Amino acid sequence: TPVGVPWASLGRVDAVVLSHNHYDHLDAPTMRRLPRTTPVFCPAGLAPWFRRRRFTRVTELDWWEAAVLDGVRFDCVPAHHWSKRGLADTCRSLWCGWVLTAPGGGPRLYFAGDTGYGPAFAEIGRRLPGIDLALLPVGAYDPRWCLGDVHCDPEEAVRAADDLNAARMAPMHWGTFLLSSEPVLEPLLRTRAAWHAAGRPREDLWDLPVGASRLLERVRATGGDARTG
Repeated sequence: TPVGVPWASLGRVDAVVLSHNHYDHLDAPTMRRLPRTTPVFCPAGLAPWFRRRRFTRVTELDWWEAAVLDGVRFDCVPAHHWSKRGLADTCRSLWCGWVLTAPGGGPRLYFAGDTGYGPAFAEIGRRLPGIDLALLPVGAYDPRWCLGDVHCDPEEAVRAADDLNAARMAPMHWGTFLLSSEPVLEPLLRTRAAWHAAGRPREDLWDLPVGASRLLERVRATGGDARTG
Protein backbone atom coordinates (compact mmCIF):
# COMPACT_ATOMS: atom_id res chain seq x y z
CA THR A 1 0.00 0.00 0.00
CA PRO A 2 1.46 3.43 -0.86
CA VAL A 3 2.39 5.61 2.08
CA GLY A 4 -0.49 7.66 3.44
CA VAL A 5 1.44 10.91 3.89
CA PRO A 6 4.04 12.05 1.34
CA TRP A 7 7.46 12.62 2.85
CA ALA A 8 7.45 16.29 1.85
CA SER A 9 4.22 16.82 3.81
CA LEU A 10 5.60 15.53 7.10
CA GLY A 11 7.46 18.65 8.15
CA ARG A 12 9.89 18.39 11.03
CA VAL A 13 9.77 15.02 12.80
CA ASP A 14 9.78 15.62 16.57
CA ALA A 15 10.76 12.04 17.45
CA VAL A 16 10.78 8.48 16.13
CA VAL A 17 9.43 5.66 18.30
CA LEU A 18 10.42 2.08 17.40
CA SER A 19 8.73 -1.07 18.67
CA HIS A 20 11.19 -3.66 17.30
CA ASN A 21 13.61 -4.34 14.47
CA HIS A 22 11.58 -6.35 11.93
CA TYR A 23 11.89 -4.91 8.45
CA ASP A 24 8.25 -3.87 8.16
CA HIS A 25 8.70 -1.70 11.27
CA LEU A 26 12.29 -0.46 11.01
CA ASP A 27 13.08 0.62 7.45
CA ALA A 28 16.67 1.68 6.86
CA PRO A 29 16.00 3.77 3.70
CA THR A 30 13.37 5.75 5.59
CA MET A 31 15.69 6.36 8.54
CA ARG A 32 18.39 7.61 6.17
CA ARG A 33 16.08 10.44 5.12
CA LEU A 34 15.91 11.84 8.66
CA PRO A 35 18.33 14.36 10.17
CA ARG A 36 20.77 12.51 12.42
CA THR A 37 19.76 14.80 15.30
CA THR A 38 16.19 13.42 15.28
CA PRO A 39 15.38 11.96 18.73
CA VAL A 40 14.91 8.20 18.57
CA PHE A 41 13.28 6.00 21.25
CA CYS A 42 13.90 2.28 20.93
CA PRO A 43 13.78 -0.91 23.03
CA ALA A 44 16.86 -2.32 24.78
CA GLY A 45 19.57 -3.63 22.49
CA LEU A 46 18.56 -1.63 19.43
CA ALA A 47 20.49 1.62 20.07
CA PRO A 48 23.70 0.38 18.38
CA TRP A 49 21.82 0.03 15.08
CA PHE A 50 21.05 3.76 15.16
CA ARG A 51 24.42 4.86 16.48
CA ARG A 52 26.17 3.01 13.66
CA ARG A 53 24.11 5.22 11.36
CA ARG A 54 25.26 8.33 13.25
CA PHE A 55 22.04 9.18 15.04
CA THR A 56 23.10 11.29 18.01
CA ARG A 57 19.97 11.39 20.21
CA VAL A 58 19.09 7.75 20.85
CA THR A 59 17.24 6.70 24.02
CA GLU A 60 17.20 2.95 24.66
CA LEU A 61 14.74 1.70 27.29
CA ASP A 62 13.76 -1.57 28.92
CA TRP A 63 10.16 -2.49 29.79
CA TRP A 64 8.66 -0.14 32.40
CA GLU A 65 11.40 2.45 31.97
CA ALA A 66 10.49 5.97 30.85
CA ALA A 67 12.05 9.12 29.43
CA VAL A 68 10.83 12.67 28.78
CA LEU A 69 11.28 14.82 25.68
CA ASP A 70 9.94 18.39 25.63
CA GLY A 71 7.48 17.51 28.36
CA VAL A 72 6.16 14.38 26.60
CA ARG A 73 6.65 11.19 28.62
CA PHE A 74 7.63 8.00 26.76
CA ASP A 75 6.93 4.79 28.70
CA CYS A 76 8.36 1.57 27.27
CA VAL A 77 5.87 -1.22 27.97
CA PRO A 78 5.82 -5.01 27.41
CA ALA A 79 4.71 -6.75 24.23
CA HIS A 80 4.50 -10.44 23.29
CA HIS A 81 6.61 -10.66 20.15
CA TRP A 82 10.21 -11.27 19.03
CA SER A 83 13.05 -9.65 17.10
CA LYS A 84 15.34 -10.61 14.23
CA ARG A 85 17.05 -8.69 11.47
CA GLY A 86 19.88 -10.95 10.33
CA LEU A 87 20.95 -14.57 10.39
CA ALA A 88 22.34 -14.66 13.92
CA ASP A 89 20.54 -11.98 15.94
CA THR A 90 17.25 -13.66 16.93
CA CYS A 91 15.91 -11.95 20.08
CA ARG A 92 19.20 -10.10 20.63
CA SER A 93 17.24 -6.85 21.00
CA LEU A 94 13.97 -6.27 22.81
CA TRP A 95 10.47 -5.56 21.45
CA CYS A 96 7.95 -3.31 23.13
CA GLY A 97 4.97 -1.00 23.01
CA TRP A 98 4.89 2.65 24.03
CA VAL A 99 2.64 4.89 26.09
CA LEU A 100 3.04 8.57 25.22
CA THR A 101 1.65 11.15 27.64
CA ALA A 102 1.37 14.79 26.60
CA PRO A 103 2.43 17.47 29.08
CA GLY A 104 0.08 19.48 31.23
CA GLY A 105 -2.66 16.89 31.54
CA GLY A 106 -2.77 16.30 27.79
CA PRO A 107 -3.84 13.10 26.02
CA ARG A 108 -2.35 9.67 26.69
CA LEU A 109 -1.71 7.42 23.67
CA TYR A 110 -0.81 3.73 23.65
CA PHE A 111 1.02 2.25 20.66
CA ALA A 112 1.16 -1.54 20.96
CA GLY A 113 3.70 -2.28 18.24
CA ASP A 114 3.51 -5.93 17.21
CA THR A 115 2.13 -8.20 19.91
CA GLY A 116 0.10 -11.27 20.66
CA TYR A 117 -2.70 -11.19 23.22
CA GLY A 118 -1.78 -11.68 26.86
CA PRO A 119 -1.88 -10.34 30.43
CA ALA A 120 0.40 -7.40 29.65
CA PHE A 121 -2.53 -5.30 28.42
CA ALA A 122 -4.28 -5.36 31.79
CA GLU A 123 -1.02 -4.57 33.58
CA ILE A 124 -0.35 -1.62 31.28
CA GLY A 125 -3.85 -0.34 31.98
CA ARG A 126 -3.27 -0.60 35.73
CA ARG A 127 0.14 1.04 35.74
CA LEU A 128 -0.66 3.75 33.20
CA PRO A 129 -4.40 4.43 33.55
CA GLY A 130 -6.45 6.82 31.50
CA ILE A 131 -5.42 5.84 27.96
CA ASP A 132 -7.33 8.07 25.54
CA LEU A 133 -6.49 6.11 22.38
CA ALA A 134 -5.01 2.64 21.93
CA LEU A 135 -3.35 1.82 18.60
CA LEU A 136 -3.74 -1.95 18.42
CA PRO A 137 -2.64 -4.41 15.72
CA VAL A 138 -5.48 -6.35 14.06
CA GLY A 139 -3.83 -7.99 11.02
CA ALA A 140 -1.31 -10.67 10.01
CA TYR A 141 -2.96 -13.30 12.23
CA ASP A 142 -3.69 -16.25 9.92
CA PRO A 143 -2.75 -19.08 10.27
CA ARG A 144 -3.17 -19.00 14.04
CA TRP A 145 -0.93 -22.01 14.67
CA CYS A 146 2.16 -19.98 13.81
CA LEU A 147 1.03 -16.38 14.31
CA GLY A 148 -1.29 -16.60 17.31
CA ASP A 149 1.48 -16.05 19.87
CA VAL A 150 2.88 -12.93 18.22
CA HIS A 151 -0.03 -11.18 16.44
CA CYS A 152 -3.47 -10.36 17.84
CA ASP A 153 -6.49 -11.20 15.76
CA PRO A 154 -9.28 -8.58 15.61
CA GLU A 155 -11.31 -10.06 18.45
CA GLU A 156 -8.24 -10.18 20.70
CA ALA A 157 -7.40 -6.58 19.84
CA VAL A 158 -10.84 -5.42 20.95
CA ARG A 159 -10.45 -7.47 24.13
CA ALA A 160 -7.08 -5.81 24.66
CA ALA A 161 -8.69 -2.36 24.38
CA ASP A 162 -11.04 -3.37 27.19
CA ASP A 163 -8.16 -4.77 29.26
CA LEU A 164 -6.33 -1.46 28.84
CA ASN A 165 -9.47 0.44 29.81
CA ALA A 166 -8.81 2.59 26.74
CA ALA A 167 -11.41 5.18 25.78
CA ARG A 168 -10.89 4.65 22.05
CA MET A 169 -9.18 2.22 19.71
CA ALA A 170 -7.48 2.70 16.35
CA PRO A 171 -6.86 -0.55 14.43
CA MET A 172 -3.43 -0.77 12.79
CA HIS A 173 -1.04 -3.32 11.24
CA TRP A 174 -3.41 -4.36 8.46
CA GLY A 175 -3.70 -3.71 4.72
CA THR A 176 -0.11 -2.49 4.32
CA PHE A 177 2.09 -5.51 3.63
CA LEU A 178 0.88 -8.97 2.63
CA LEU A 179 2.34 -10.96 5.50
CA SER A 180 -0.23 -13.67 6.16
CA SER A 181 -3.14 -15.67 4.79
CA GLU A 182 -6.26 -13.72 5.74
CA PRO A 183 -8.03 -11.61 3.05
CA VAL A 184 -6.75 -8.04 2.98
CA LEU A 185 -9.96 -6.37 4.26
CA GLU A 186 -10.96 -9.09 6.72
CA PRO A 187 -9.10 -7.58 9.71
CA LEU A 188 -11.04 -4.33 9.49
CA LEU A 189 -14.41 -6.03 9.01
CA ARG A 190 -13.83 -8.39 11.93
CA THR A 191 -12.65 -5.50 14.12
CA ARG A 192 -15.82 -3.55 13.45
CA ALA A 193 -17.96 -6.62 14.21
CA ALA A 194 -16.06 -7.35 17.43
CA TRP A 195 -16.29 -3.73 18.54
CA HIS A 196 -20.06 -3.78 18.00
CA ALA A 197 -20.39 -7.13 19.79
CA ALA A 198 -18.50 -5.68 22.77
CA GLY A 199 -21.08 -2.92 23.05
CA ARG A 200 -18.58 -0.14 22.45
CA PRO A 201 -19.77 3.15 20.83
CA ARG A 202 -19.08 3.26 17.10
CA GLU A 203 -17.54 6.74 17.36
CA ASP A 204 -14.85 5.38 19.68
CA LEU A 205 -13.48 3.06 16.97
CA TRP A 206 -11.10 5.20 14.93
CA ASP A 207 -10.80 3.02 11.80
CA LEU A 208 -9.26 5.76 9.70
CA PRO A 209 -8.40 5.39 6.01
CA VAL A 210 -4.70 5.25 5.15
CA GLY A 211 -3.33 8.79 5.35
CA ALA A 212 -6.24 10.24 7.35
CA SER A 213 -5.74 12.08 10.63
CA ARG A 214 -7.76 13.14 13.67
CA LEU A 215 -7.10 15.40 16.61
CA LEU A 216 -6.77 13.48 19.87
CA GLU A 217 -8.24 15.14 22.94
CA ARG A 218 -8.63 14.02 26.51
CA VAL A 219 -11.81 12.17 27.37
CA ARG A 220 -13.23 10.37 30.36
CA ALA A 221 -11.67 6.94 29.99
CA THR A 222 -13.95 4.01 30.84
CA GLY A 223 -13.62 3.42 34.55
CA GLY A 224 -10.71 5.87 34.75
CA ASP A 225 -10.10 9.44 35.80
CA ALA A 226 -12.22 12.36 34.67
CA ARG A 227 -10.51 14.59 32.11
CA THR A 228 -11.45 17.48 29.94
CA GLY A 229 -10.68 18.03 26.29
